[in-house]
Amino acid sequence: MSDGSRPAQAHGTAADEDAAGRSAVVVGGGLAGITAALALADAGVRVTLLEGRPRLGGLAFSFRRGDLTVDNGQHVYLRCCTAYRWFLDRIEGAALAPLQDRLDVPVVDVAKPEGRRLGRLRRDPLPVPLHLGRSLAVYPHLSLAERAAVGRAALALKGLDLADPALDTQDFGSWLAAHGQSARAIEALWDLVGVATLNAVAGDASLGLAAMVFKTGLLSDPGAADIGWARVPLGELHDRLARKALDSAGVRTEVRTRVTSVSYNGNGTWSVQVPGERLETDAVVLAVPQREAHGLLPPGALDAPAQLLDIGTAPILNVHVVYDRTVLARPFFAALGTPVQWVFDRTDASGLAEGQYLALSQSAAHDEIDLPVTELRERYLPELERLIPGTRGAEVSDFFVTRERTATFAPAPGVGRLRPGARTKAPGLYLAGAWTATGWPATMESAVRSGVSAADAALSALGRPRPRHLFEFEEAA
Repeated sequence: MSDGSRPAQAHGTAADEDAAGRSAVVVGGGLAGITAALALADAGVRVTLLEGRPRLGGLAFSFRRGDLTVDNGQHVYLRCCTAYRWFLDRIEGAALAPLQDRLDVPVVDVAKPEGRRLGRLRRDPLPVPLHLGRSLAVYPHLSLAERAAVGRAALALKGLDLADPALDTQDFGSWLAAHGQSARAIEALWDLVGVATLNAVAGDASLGLAAMVFKTGLLSDPGAADIGWARVPLGELHDRLARKALDSAGVRTEVRTRVTSVSYNGNGTWSVQVPGERLETDAVVLAVPQREAHGLLPPGALDAPAQLLDIGTAPILNVHVVYDRTVLARPFFAALGTPVQWVFDRTDASGLAEGQYLALSQSAAHDEIDLPVTELRERYLPELERLIPGTRGAEVSDFFVTRERTATFAPAPGVGRLRPGARTKAPGLYLAGAWTATGWPATMESAVRSGVSAADAALSALGRPRPRHLFEFEEAA
């Protein structure tokens, strides 16, 4: 990038003359930033996207390890994630991350004295809540009394008003206990889903966020919880295809470019400083983690900017195991009675030519995130032998871990009041990121929704019409 100051501009843009004076800089190339940049560019705004890392994708990315292409963590989405599904369509990647035809989650329990036992959570083609009735009625990991109590709690959960701010002050675990849920029911059902989506156990999670997850995913539409995941490396979607879409939209994308300051010029424009260059622009979207956003906010942009620092974080640990042979026939399963949470087959996506590659996704891994690899190996390989008979006698070709110590914001009670909206008090400055006030926990869906909200706010201030496809996304939601 050249020295000096110049207007932010897009290379190869087809924007008309009416948009010639309207520009925006998006800081951060994760899903929130990519979404904001695409939405702004689709409305005719000249957009520059700046990302400090050498690639796009934020915390959902891939890297090379020898002959393997490795995702930093296993990411899934649900059919109810209409914003992320819109994002996949927008970058022409939907076929590479298909959804299940119908929710079907194998759940293996190895805690019982009689040994390994398989159950399933799946839906029938029936209206809510009957779509899960048969599955719950025969779910072997709960007693008959526990299954009946789960049904009653689900009906009570369905009756909660998500707009009630009091829900954010309560923890989900206490609510479950007050509604007759045993410790076993919480482990075998509520936390099975909740830990993976909230990145917190029920006792550490806001009732408001937990209720949103279960009401939207399991109690809104029969197909809402059908699971989708990338059959290719995440970098194929969130970097290569996203960059192709940005280029086609006329967005100037700069990686390895870290923003050092953002300042208001006092004449309706902004200056964004990067090493060796200052960009002048009409609008700025900060699509970076909350602590980084706090460091870039100019004075007066938020009433209580220190609240951003009060939004805690939660880790996710991923354990990667490559075997010399095929050991697992199904694409994924969830586990009970073991430290293992979810196991996914990543063989084809990684490009592994021989053997099988399994990825273990361990959410809310506060006690394990900093453990040495040798200790994690000693802990998890025997657990996989308990869970997957085919691993017994198989040789481990590779074992490694990836750690995201600040993978998500912590969905603790009270976090809702700390999450800011897209608009700030500084005209022309907007916030995006899964940690902002989207109503969702820290998911890919929340990130995309935040990018849409920031772009929508900016377009309104810039006097630009919203792209029609944003209306389609909201209608689908």
